Amino acid sequence: MSRLPTLYGHRGAPRLAPENTLASFRAAAAARAKAVEFDVALTFDSRPVVFHDASLERTTNGTGLLAETTLEALSGLDAGGWFDPSFAGEMVPTLEETIDVLETLGLGADIELKPDPGREVETAKVALAVATDCWPEHAAPPLISSFSRVALAAAKDIRPDWPRALCFDLLPQDWSDAADSLGLSAMCPNADRLTADQAATLVASGFDMMAWTVNEAETVRKLAGWGVRSFCTDLPQELRPLLAQLDLV
Repeated sequence: MSRLPTLYGHRGAPRLAPENTLASFRAAAAARAKAVEFDVALTFDSRPVVFHDASLERTTNGTGLLAETTLEALSGLDAGGWFDPSFAGEMVPTLEETIDVLETLGLGADIELKPDPGREVETAKVALAVATDCWPEHAAPPLISSFSRVALAAAKDIRPDWPRALCFDLLPQDWSDAADSLGLSAMCPNADRLTADQAATLVASGFDMMAWTVNEAETVRKLAGWGVRSFCTDLPQELRPLLAQLDLV
């Protein structure tokens, strides 16, 4: 049995509400997800916020790069109207605001560190400092994941007791060495590129797997047959009943 929650809402419930917003996390909780995955990056003034893209245009009414935008300027942007007018006024949440809402909702978390090039260590240090201060003592610790090994190495130094996972499109040839050096307990593979043999090897090696982004019932059944027990999805409202049928919730 996986030590991770079985169902993660990918950036919340992004088919029901604008991704990476508090509204999206509330929608994921309403869909009975066990946890949410979200991205953490730094503003120009080194504040950790929940945001995926390098630039602001796709999910806000702002322009330019997040890394060149202060938190004060970011707080004046609309992060919901692009999705639907009913979400106009949703803001880009800070990590502190997000953790507070997750505690209220009873949701676990996969905090994916999304550093800009050259800010890998800084992103890990700032995000983990805030998360350490805000994460409720009674709750299971969050998973800390990243495509960046540098960020994960820094996370290991800062919170060695919190679980860490490497995200990847293709399983790296040196995955075992990386897992040892980074102290990984989990892997976050691209569901579309994972193979049965790779899954079997990772399961046999004792790693939890949280596969992304899984939106089709056929894919869930296939991955479950390979030993995957944790799924990140855009559709928690649809996958939860299926996982219940498979006795995975």
